[in-house]
Amino acid sequence: MRTGVIAKKVGMTRLFQEDGRHVPVTVLALEDCQVVSHRTADTDGYFAVQLGAGEAKQKNVAKPQREHFGKAGVGLKMRVAEFRVENEDGLVPVGSLISAEHFVAGQKVDITGHTQGKGFAGAMKRWGFGGLRATHGVSLSHRSHGSTGNRQDPGRVFKGKKMAGHMGDRQRTQMNLEVVRTDADRGLLFIKGSVPGAKNGWLLVRDAIKVSHGDDLPFPGAIVEAAKPQDEAAAAQADAAIETPTPAEEAAAENGGADQAAAPQADAPAAEEKKED
Repeated sequence: MRTGVIAKKVGMTRLFQEDGRHVPVTVLALEDCQVVSHRTADTDGYFAVQLGAGEAKQKNVAKPQREHFGKAGVGLKMRVAEFRVENEDGLVPVGSLISAEHFVAGQKVDITGHTQGKGFAGAMKRWGFGGLRATHGVSLSHRSHGSTGNRQDPGRVFKGKKMAGHMGDRQRTQMNLEVVRTDADRGLLFIKGSVPGAKNGWLLVRDAIKVSHGDDLPFPGAIVEAAKPQDEAAAAQADAAIETPTPAEEAAAENGGADQAAAPQADAPAAEEKKED
């Protein structure tokens, strides 16, 4: 069991396959998805990875959360979520930046998010009721939901009755969606299928639980590698080589200075001879 990621819904587009067919996809962006902390069996009774994504303003983050992010050495996060893992082998190091290559093209994922809110809706729109008759005694109540109760017994409306009310904005999980392509450089996931939520909404993306996955998935996860110390040292040496002159250049500079100093001295006797004349 691997950790998932926190992604933001960008919008929809289409991708062309090698055979010319195009696939409609939803674009998900990984915005600084970093590991914030761990949950272990010794301290919490279970193993999980806490991730944070997005960049939040300091005024919108409480002081305990700011200290929590500071302890992990990460920036202030807008969205935080936990992902259960099987054991300590699935724990990704704290501070690691999750890459889009965490998922592989062709695999199935489960995506959790909040559906689009529709506000207050009637029974026909909310539940798909057919409505009352258009004629024969029905007066100005064609789209009403009709009777909601029974007789004197039970004398009440049962809980869960399908009536008018708030529609949408519910947490839903869409399962077995296909990852068509990934873009690690830009941190993008291209998903085929219906993804819950509106644009700019936060989503939780996990490996599909009803589908068996192969061994080609990176475990415990794909991490964006930072600059290696060797590369930094090589870059520093290159900068020093550019700024520091070579021995030949130093010698040429010294010889040039000596020639310029000797030139006035050589011209001095000639000037004295002219004065004597």
